[in-house]
Amino acid sequence: MKRCSGPLMLSVLVLSLSFSIPRAFAQVDRIMIAAGTDEDHALQAIANEQDPQKKLAMYEDFVQKFSANPAAVAYGNWQISQAYQGSGDVQKALDYGDKALAGSPHNLDILVSQASLAQQAKNNAKLMDYAARGGEVCQSIAKQPKPEGMSDEEFARKVSEEKAGVQSSCDFLETSGFNVIASETDPKSRMADIEKFTLAYPDSKFQEQVSNYAMYTLGPDQLNDKQRLVSFGEKVLASNPNSLAALLLLANFYSDDTKPGSAAKAITYSQKALEVAKPDAPDADKTRKVAAGVAHNTIGWAYLKQEKNAGAITELKVAAVLLKGQDDQQYARALYGLGFAYGKLNKLTEAREVLTEAVKIPGPLQPMSQDLLAKVNSARAKGK
Repeated sequence: MKRCSGPLMLSVLVLSLSFSIPRAFAQVDRIMIAAGTDEDHALQAIANEQDPQKKLAMYEDFVQKFSANPAAVAYGNWQISQAYQGSGDVQKALDYGDKALAGSPHNLDILVSQASLAQQAKNNAKLMDYAARGGEVCQSIAKQPKPEGMSDEEFARKVSEEKAGVQSSCDFLETSGFNVIASETDPKSRMADIEKFTLAYPDSKFQEQVSNYAMYTLGPDQLNDKQRLVSFGEKVLASNPNSLAALLLLANFYSDDTKPGSAAKAITYSQKALEVAKPDAPDADKTRKVAAGVAHNTIGWAYLKQEKNAGAITELKVAAVLLKGQDDQQYARALYGLGFAYGKLNKLTEAREVLTEAVKIPGPLQPMSQDLLAKVNSARAKGK
């Protein structure tokens, strides 16, 4: 029994048929050529050939001769792909690799090989396609049905071993997909990539970063698609209920929404965000504290919409403490909200204090703060 030659041989096993793995057990494709067959003998002859050009021609003949054997065709095309990669013809390597994938679509080794080629070709569309397909294969391992007669313990061990065996490939494809998102400059293309990625990697280690890219892409500075923004946030929470980015996204959306009940939803999402952020915990970092500040800010503004000014002041004061020196625009928003709430309660001295600080912060709220401060000063001068 002899292994076939060539790189990345993890998926190519030359075995007798009695050792083949039943399809119900396999979630990841393995190209298998039975020992002693004509295909096996042909591959051994190719392996013994030292001249690269002759070897390439022999693989092309191999694919034609054994065209009725999908495994042989997939393996032959993959080897041709690698030969063209070695000679520097990346496009031909990609083309033959795609032919190999057609015969073995869930083969992680071929997907990794194709992803590497797509990187070389700077073809991000293909790279994301390979990354997404790879993610589906990686996810399928945990979803496979338990074989009859296998105990739960044996099945759990089997799944764990299979995951470990492909972890490096899955990590490479996941990272490759994320890098496509991070480097994409066109908002529509980036959002399409994000949607493919989140389906393929629902528990990605890059989930928070991807969510942030999605919110920015769908936000007012780019696509400005509010409904799609909310839909994305809800999908993220369905797979990860503790996603701070998604919780704050939905809280902010409902805070700005004018429909009845939206303010209450904004408060609910913000309170959940506070539970997740735990800003008072010893290990709370800047990100979590700022997130908590934003959540308190959103609750405060929701209370303002509900004309609960005393409650708004309590929340906005906490927000201001958490955001000062960390996020100028959110800090300005908290100060403006405080000035507005104090003014509503006729606490003009307190309103003047916070607005005097707010007008020092450059940004969209600066002119609004200046205008409100002028009104407060005018009211104080009149003794109101």
